[in-house]
Amino acid sequence: MFSPFTWRCLALGCALAFAAEASALTLAQAQQRAVERSRQLAAQGHAADAARDMAVAAAQLPDPVLKAGVDNLPVSGADRYRIGAESMTMRRIGVMQELTSSDKRRWRAARFESEAARNQAAAEALTASIQRDTAIAWLDRYHAERMNAELLRQAALSRDEIVAAEAAYRGGRSSQAGLLDARASLLALEDRATELALQARNAAIMLARWTGEPVDVALDGSVDTSSVAVTPAALEATLEHHPQVAVLTRQAELAQAEASLARANRTPDWSVEVALQQRGPGYPNMLSFGVSVPLQWDRGHRQERELSARLATAGQALAERDEALREHVAEVRSQLAEWQAGRERIARFEKEVLPLAAARTEAMLAAYRGGKAGLADVLAARRSESEQRLQALQLERDNARVWAQLTYILPVKGHP
Repeated sequence: MFSPFTWRCLALGCALAFAAEASALTLAQAQQRAVERSRQLAAQGHAADAARDMAVAAAQLPDPVLKAGVDNLPVSGADRYRIGAESMTMRRIGVMQELTSSDKRRWRAARFESEAARNQAAAEALTASIQRDTAIAWLDRYHAERMNAELLRQAALSRDEIVAAEAAYRGGRSSQAGLLDARASLLALEDRATELALQARNAAIMLARWTGEPVDVALDGSVDTSSVAVTPAALEATLEHHPQVAVLTRQAELAQAEASLARANRTPDWSVEVALQQRGPGYPNMLSFGVSVPLQWDRGHRQERELSARLATAGQALAERDEALREHVAEVRSQLAEWQAGRERIARFEKEVLPLAAARTEAMLAAYRGGKAGLADVLAARRSESEQRLQALQLERDNARVWAQLTYILPVKGHP
């Protein structure tokens, strides 16, 4: 029977294990929290909202101008500064309205709408980047912890071998060199484990930077990196929607809207004005009206030059967009080839290399127990197997990073 204290310890251990399991962080949860806490995404949202509001304002006519004044006030003679004494003196109040053409207002609005679309595309690109970087940090920590666990397992086996080597040395069945070699092997494993623990810590710090979770939060589960959604056949069509390409596409649309606005600006806007003029007693009041038209006397060096500059900027944006698309296509093709080669190497390690290394170690142990091999041979086989296992885990980590880059080319909604 367990004592009450033992039962309390067991209950506390179960509660802590349940709490750790409940608070473990999956990759999907990490990405969701990273996206939700990003202030850059919030900034892009504010920028898009501001541009949309400006689009509404830009589509309106300018505010009318209220004009008031006094015309022809005497400043000398007997009637100086008297408003009602001189027949030409008038109090004037009027309104002036600039009649901006509907084309100009439409293109001004379109310019801000394009800016809002560009900000939205930038937000999509940022979301994909956050998801990708969070996935890489999660995967780096996950695989570093696996590699560290493998090293600790190998170190435990090495300690058992040291105990056996000490017994063999005391019994005269082994030399001191073999014992020292076993201890050196253990020190190398422990040093490598310290290095991998540092890598896992750095990955945990980076993951905490994205998610806001504690550095030591547990990770829940693994991620299947054996398939990607991108295929070489549909690569160019997929990358047409690449966030960075989309940003450049929206930038080209913005430049084209500015060019269309410059084209509309070649037609001047008229202004109309109506004013009521009140004269002194005994004199009739007056009504004045008129129009104002800017004189584009040097159109070839101003309006036409502005239009030409805007068209050149639009051409530049389109060229940069096309070049970016080609660059991304080539980059993703290279990543696909790297990922496929990595999958082949991982499969080769799982099916051939690791079983062979384990069999060789078992054979050396059997030969050592039968007196047909020395301790140095066993240690060499053990080190070789350990290196092969670590190399396989390193391959999985490197391939997982490439998988993350391919999977999060576009923002992924929901679980990865």
